[in-house]
This record gives sequence, C-alpha cells and structure tokens, in this order.
Amino acid sequence: MQISEKFELKGKVAIITGASKGIGKFTAMALAQQGATVVVSSRKLEAVAEVAEEFKSKGLEAVAFPCHMGDDEQIKALVDSTIKNLGGIDIIVNNAAANPVFGPVQEAGDDAFDKIMDVNVKGPLNLAKYAYESMKSRGGGSVINISSIEGITPGHGLGLYSVSKAALIQLTKVLAREWGRDNIRANAICPGLIDTKFSEALTSNEKIMKVVMMKQALPMLAQPEDIAGLALFLASDASKFVTGAVISADGGYTV
Repeated sequence: MQISEKFELKGKVAIITGASKGIGKFTAMALAQQGATVVVSSRKLEAVAEVAEEFKSKGLEAVAFPCHMGDDEQIKALVDSTIKNLGGIDIIVNNAAANPVFGPVQEAGDDAFDKIMDVNVKGPLNLAKYAYESMKSRGGGSVINISSIEGITPGHGLGLYSVSKAALIQLTKVLAREWGRDNIRANAICPGLIDTKFSEALTSNEKIMKVVMMKQALPMLAQPEDIAGLALFLASDASKFVTGAVISADGGYTV
C-alpha cells in the first residue's frame, strides 16, 4: 500500500462542529477532499448552508446541519440526523468553542463559566457519547478535539477558557483509554494563535502580537489551513496507532 492511501477517507462520514469558518471550515474541506462526506455544523443554518454549497460546487460531499453545542437536544438531533441520512458516523471533530469573557477569573460570573464549560467540554462529550454506538458498529472511529495551548499553559485574561481547554484535553485521554478496545481513537490538537475571527481580539492587538512573535520559535501567524492537515492525519488510517495524544501546533510557542 502507498502511504498516501492511508489518508483516503472515501466512505467515511465526519461531523465537524464550528465549521462555518476558520479551523472548522478548512478541516471539513480537507476531510471532504480526501473522500469523506462531511456534516458541516455550526449555530446558524445560513452560515453552514453556504459552506456546504461551496463544497458541493467543488464536487465534494457535504451536508449542512445547524447545532448549538451548548444545547443537548440539538446535539442529539445532529447525531440522529447524520445516522439516519448518511448511515453512520466515523469521525468527529469537536471544534466549536466559546469564550464570552476576557479578564481575571475573580471577575467572571457563573453564567460565563457555565456557557464556556457547556460548549467547550460538555458539548464535545455528549456529541462523542451519542455517536459512540454508531462508530463502534462501523468498526471504530476517530474523535478529534480541538483544544488549545491555553489548556496547557494559561494566558493572561483567558482563565476560564484555559480551564475548559484543559478539561477537554483530559476528556480526550479518558475517551482514548475507555474506547480503545472498540477501535475508537481520541486525540487532541492544541493550536497556538491562529488567524481566525475567534482570535481577532488578540491578532489585532499589536502589543500582544509582538510578544507572541518574540516567544514563538516560528515568527509567523498561522492560518486555519495549517491545522487542517493535522486533523486529516488524525482522522485517517495514517494515525491508526495514535490515540490519547495531545499535539501542539503553536509554532514552538510552548517550547
């Protein structure tokens, strides 16, 4: 077998959350380009429908399904619809995230904490749980959780977000340990600062960018597609012996 064949995803079904833009959109595109049927999911129907139509215009297999990752009923509906209409689930990319506050933790209220944990931790857990039986019945699968280097080393003003991303890393390891016998792998990607709408408050701040560029081994601002290739590797058989891994993609920021 050619090594390149291990990256092929023909016949696979993948759910990607937060896929209307940024890392999620480019990851969905990467998986679709390798033959997967991708379920493009995010909160707003208009946004995911636009992405799905863009993909289909390029000859890719894509379905749009809106889902708020803080709403358990919507998450279950996403899984049920995917199984009913596409036959099952092989790959999950938990990319959707929330961070409604910036500042010290003592100033953050319970509402902010609950929202962050619901979307960043509870949602990914429930999506994986609801898809478990389908992945198991199909011979295995891959759960890819998009965490953050903030989950490894907390940054200024992002305390609650860092707590949630650290929890997501540990959840990844738990899933890897508990589901390995079912040939379901779970891995986490920890991006550094990426040029996305989500991180615009940071990338538009010259002082912050100067500090980041001085600390990174690679003095460059990464693009969403720079994460998509790593997600493709973890989704495919090229990484079939990789589970429980926490992989930083941060330009050497945490070195």
